Amino acid sequence: MTATVTTARTAGPDASTTASSFARHRTGVVLVGALALLILGAFLIGGGTWPASLTVDLTGPLGDVSDWIIDNRDTHPLFLYFFGHISNAVVLSVRGVYLVLLAAGWAGVTAAAGLIAWRVAGIRLALTAVAAFILCALLGMWVPTMQTLALMVVAVLASVILGALLGLAAGLSDRVFRSLRPVLDTMQVMPAFAYLLPVVLVFGIGVPAAVLATVIYAAPPMARLTALGLRDADAGVMEAAASLGATGRQRLLTARLPLARKELLLGLNQTIMMALSMAVIASVIGAGGLGDRVYQALASVDVGAALAAGIPIVLLAVVLDRVTAAAGNRIGTAPQAGPAWSGWAVVVAGTVGAAVVARLASKPTWPDAWTVGIAEPVNEAVGWMTDHLYSGVPVIGGTADWAAHFTTWILDPVRDGLQWLPWWALLLLVAVLAMVIGTWRTTLTAVLAMAAIGVLGVWDPALNTLSQVLAGVAVTLVIGFAVGIAASRSERVERLLRPVLDVFQTMPQFVYLIPVVALFGVGRAPAVVAAVIYALPAVVRITTQGMNSVDPVVMESSRSLGATGMQQLRKVQLPLARPALLLAVNQGVVLVLAVVVIGGLVGGGALGYDVVFGLAQGDLATGLVAGAAIVCLGLMLDRVTQPTQRRTGKGA
Repeated sequence: MTATVTTARTAGPDASTTASSFARHRTGVVLVGALALLILGAFLIGGGTWPASLTVDLTGPLGDVSDWIIDNRDTHPLFLYFFGHISNAVVLSVRGVYLVLLAAGWAGVTAAAGLIAWRVAGIRLALTAVAAFILCALLGMWVPTMQTLALMVVAVLASVILGALLGLAAGLSDRVFRSLRPVLDTMQVMPAFAYLLPVVLVFGIGVPAAVLATVIYAAPPMARLTALGLRDADAGVMEAAASLGATGRQRLLTARLPLARKELLLGLNQTIMMALSMAVIASVIGAGGLGDRVYQALASVDVGAALAAGIPIVLLAVVLDRVTAAAGNRIGTAPQAGPAWSGWAVVVAGTVGAAVVARLASKPTWPDAWTVGIAEPVNEAVGWMTDHLYSGVPVIGGTADWAAHFTTWILDPVRDGLQWLPWWALLLLVAVLAMVIGTWRTTLTAVLAMAAIGVLGVWDPALNTLSQVLAGVAVTLVIGFAVGIAASRSERVERLLRPVLDVFQTMPQFVYLIPVVALFGVGRAPAVVAAVIYALPAVVRITTQGMNSVDPVVMESSRSLGATGMQQLRKVQLPLARPALLLAVNQGVVLVLAVVVIGGLVGGGALGYDVVFGLAQGDLATGLVAGAAIVCLGLMLDRVTQPTQRRTGKGA
């Protein structure tokens, strides 16, 4: 027995050392194995694109589903007594909110916005809110703004309720959490155009379809952050509540939910932002409001009209973002003097008073004489830029030349290279990348996601889309990291960048798609430019925050040892900010991929065009298959860009 124990004790460190050595040389082992498989596959399988024998044609089944929905939408009990009631509830809710806003008038709504901002965040944000709503009216967009606001109120409320319920279930149950994660991933990565078609098939063109499409898109952040807040509740507090005899329900209401308030408010903030970003896309299926104005301007290539409707969307997003963020920051601070209800009583009284005064003055609606038209000067400016920058610029060439060179030197070689690779070699490449930075589970997920694209029969279009995503992510990261690092090293630069990033992050993609097309023409290059503009703010913000979060003590220590600014950046800040930088890479990938459908409208082609074509023609099979392929691409790219924590030690 002694000898056995001695042997076991002796073998323990050796086994641990072997495992540690394997972990250190993991990349080398994976690369050698991949090279061996590559050589073996070249002899046994050969080359070529995805074989037709391994594809599944979904055109027939999905076409049958579409036909059944159309044939039974007006007679089947499922539509009459379930979907019909949902549709009616949405219509009545949006109409009720809109009538309340109209009754309050421009003075009441503006006063309510200013007073709520004052109550939550102080006088500066109150003035900002008042100025934002007045500017919406000055641009002649008061009625469309109220239409969008009414739809967003209902959509955000429904998204928050649905997201909170899903997050509550996921936060209290590990099984639900694991089951819900792929569902939320699909809801968030699936292009909005892809699920607009089934929503329209069920609910028809109009407000109900627009609201429900917005809910599908905006609910996942609330669900994720609610689950995160509940699962990360302080274990000591929860144990203390249990030791005092609190039931599960009492612990939830008195401990978990109060501890998760910041996450809940952040979820509300993100839900509002994502709902507003859907305003234009939802206009395609009858949402009306500001989104409809932007979409009409896109159809007529009217940059000025698009900007006039896009600015109010940005202003709404900025005000709502600041108010909800300020509410989150106030949690845990000292309460204000006096009863809590007194401040809200002032808000109600001020709103009613402003509305009554405006009606007595016979100005319940914003007078047309007080509006300012910006469409004509903006169009003149865009015309000048197109005339002088599109082509013929000495030495550097025009934007059309840049787009052509970018397509010829980058997009075409990347696309041709991906399509030249044998299908099995590309799967092997995905497996190697996933295995190097993750685990066998993430590797299996990435490979299966990529293989699913081939099974769906859209292998070549998916590789075309992948080439645009890779090029867009590369440009985004180069610019985003450089700007983010500069902002982290200068407070003045960060302050100057913040409003610019706010505008670019909240401006609908359709708005800046028009000047992009005017400057770069139609094709894959402008699609990539639009994707870069959309993804850049998030990469800059995450990079700046990650660099600023490096421990000041570590920075001071390196400075005291004589490190220069560049040495601190390379050897201290960048290594310590690695998790944030990897998150920036991941978000850059996801956001660039999110614009791939919009790129299909301006010549991006590939999967984006298929999704748009499916929506325009009512072709459920084409639209959903392309949308599912984009989800698979997003899942694969997520797994190969986000390192997974590997278990070490005895259990490894």
